[in-house]
Amino acid sequence: MRRLLAAALISAAVAGPAMAQGQPPLRCAVDGTFAPHAFPSLQGGVQGFQIDLFREVARRMGREIVIDSAAFSGLIPALNAGRYDFLCAPTTVTRERAEALLFTEGYIWTELQFGIRRGTPPIRSEEDLRGKTISVNKGTPYEQWVTNNAQRLNLTLMAFDSQADAAQAVIQGRAYANLSGNTVVRYSASRTPQYVADYVLPGSRLHWGTPFRRDSGAMRNQVEDVLTCMKRDGTIARLSERWFGDRPGPDQAENIEFPGYGPPDMPGYDPTPQNPRCS
Repeated sequence: MRRLLAAALISAAVAGPAMAQGQPPLRCAVDGTFAPHAFPSLQGGVQGFQIDLFREVARRMGREIVIDSAAFSGLIPALNAGRYDFLCAPTTVTRERAEALLFTEGYIWTELQFGIRRGTPPIRSEEDLRGKTISVNKGTPYEQWVTNNAQRLNLTLMAFDSQADAAQAVIQGRAYANLSGNTVVRYSASRTPQYVADYVLPGSRLHWGTPFRRDSGAMRNQVEDVLTCMKRDGTIARLSERWFGDRPGPDQAENIEFPGYGPPDMPGYDPTPQNPRCS
């Protein structure tokens, strides 16, 4: 938590009618080392898909937003402690998390993918990982996967406070492979010649959604309505193309309007039909 309190503050002031009525700024947080979702800008502060996405969400809500940058492992505890209204960080929706938090529907699919050092033979199955050291970002489903499969595959976990350090461990030869989300692995590979995007774990597709505390159902639904409008007018798809390089197709979460509020078939799902007022 000390690292969290010392985190860099990014102020994204968005003028709107709600602020004129005295509402406080929305407060959220990201892992500022998780490129291209959120990472340092040469002009100062943090840039990335998440920053653009939630600045636009706040603008449409007529609210200011303040986005903190901190290690991911401290974000959910800080949310539960009341420091934030929600998290702007891309957060994988797992059943365990959904039992403790409320999530919006997914705005991007995430899949678990390995990055390896250039020259390493491609990973063709989980058996190729046997006896290897796998680097991950601490406090993520990637760490959980390695932990859950450590005994079965004789894996050694190497956990870091940032995804950048986890990827660097592979480049330096301290870890055999880095496990992370597909968008992050592909982006790292496009920027680092010695890092190669490799094996995607079959059946690992999940929602990347926005988490709220369990007592924040009204705000969860309000933010999801805004995200739905941004899907309808193509805003999320355009941001995805800008930051990830590919225009998402109609079967991608950037364009899919899921029924109700929250990821279907997960705890916290509200089947009430959405009826957003999109301008």
